[in-house]
Amino acid sequence: MTTLIFAVGIIGTVLSLLVFASPITTFREVVKKKSTENYKVAPYIATFLCTSLWSFYGGLKPGGFLVAAVNGAGALFHCVYILLFLLYSPQHTKVKTAQYVGVVDVGFLAAVISVTVLGLDGTIQLTVLGMLCSGLTVVMYASPLLALKTVIKTKSVEYMPFLLSLFMFLNAGAWALYSLLVRDFYIGIPNFVGLILGLAQITVYLRYKEKVRAASEKGNMVSAMEMGAYGYECEEKPSKTNTNGYDGGAIKVAEKTLKKANSLPKPTLNREQTIERVLQKALSFGEYNDDHHHDDVYSIIQLINFRPRTVA
Repeated sequence: MTTLIFAVGIIGTVLSLLVFASPITTFREVVKKKSTENYKVAPYIATFLCTSLWSFYGGLKPGGFLVAAVNGAGALFHCVYILLFLLYSPQHTKVKTAQYVGVVDVGFLAAVISVTVLGLDGTIQLTVLGMLCSGLTVVMYASPLLALKTVIKTKSVEYMPFLLSLFMFLNAGAWALYSLLVRDFYIGIPNFVGLILGLAQITVYLRYKEKVRAASEKGNMVSAMEMGAYGYECEEKPSKTNTNGYDGGAIKVAEKTLKKANSLPKPTLNREQTIERVLQKALSFGEYNDDHHHDDVYSIIQLINFRPRTVA
């Protein structure tokens, strides 16, 4: 049994570290863009408070070194994330973020530690801390649900990190099993709740991810059909522009349109109107030479002698 507890504890520790490290990719983009955009700071504030209190709980509980060590690492990770949030968040949210951090992660944490050390003794300390940590862990697991509003509103999963939801789901499962083995229900209850909430987050992510992918494929198909209908040809290199500034693709389309127009049946001419126009040209007093008059008179004779053929 001791070996199994140790193995599950190691698995839980590794998964917890993966949970704590998973936002690194998110904050790499934040640093690159120098903006937190629509990312939410609440999950990181809640997780920092939770891991700090679990570290305190593990330090007070006999045999709780593993709990204290892994949560201490988590508190360090989230301290860095919060500092990056304060540095790169938009100006209108920077002050509000600083206020939340000051109230929750500094004031509340200091108050809990002070009351526990100075006002409580023995098992009462572990009971109060265990209940408080359990409640905060449920909040930690539920905090990424705040991103669901953005996901549903924008129909995009861009601001809902998948790795964080996945590793939190796996982490909750590992620690739920660990709690059954060591019979610590303060650890078990919130992790069973986290298991359910993590599954819900993954389901929502996969659902909207498929919708976005389907919409993208449909849009590409429609664009391809439109390009085919208008006669565009796909080229690996961009079309060159001529000296007049017209795009080569547009010129090709114009040429094809002219060819189609030239292939249409020509309008028939009215015989009387044609004779009248030729007569006006022949009898006009413009500068025509004798050859032109000769040709015009010949055209008149040809029109007059024209007889439509009848179909037998």
